[in-house]
Amino acid sequence: MVYYQHRLVGNARELRRNQTKEERKLWYTFLSSLPVKFVRQKPIGQYIVDFYCAEAKLAIELDGSQHYEDMGEEYDLQRDRFLNEQGIMVARYSNLQVARQYQSVKADILKRLGLE
Repeated sequence: MVYYQHRLVGNARELRRNQTKEERKLWYTFLSSLPVKFVRQKPIGQYIVDFYCAEAKLAIELDGSQHYEDMGEEYDLQRDRFLNEQGIMVARYSNLQVARQYQSVKADILKRLGLE
């Protein structure tokens, strides 16, 4: 069972209401129609992941430009380490990849899910 800090629930709700363009695209045109269930903005521990599939123990993160700055990279490294320790695999894609290489992103997710 995945635990989370209850104080994050409100933040997660707000993030679901204010998804980025890339998050909306991936959710509404792909993830929401897969045969495995994904949820959006899932609190896990002290973090909130963009998309999570409990069945596959897969977290999907879409990264904007702030993730490629020193502080963002260090935060993501800590977050990924924590999630991996929980047995959760993390798949990261940049917003640019979703915008320009959408079919490749979808193919990679299907491969990680064993649905290719």
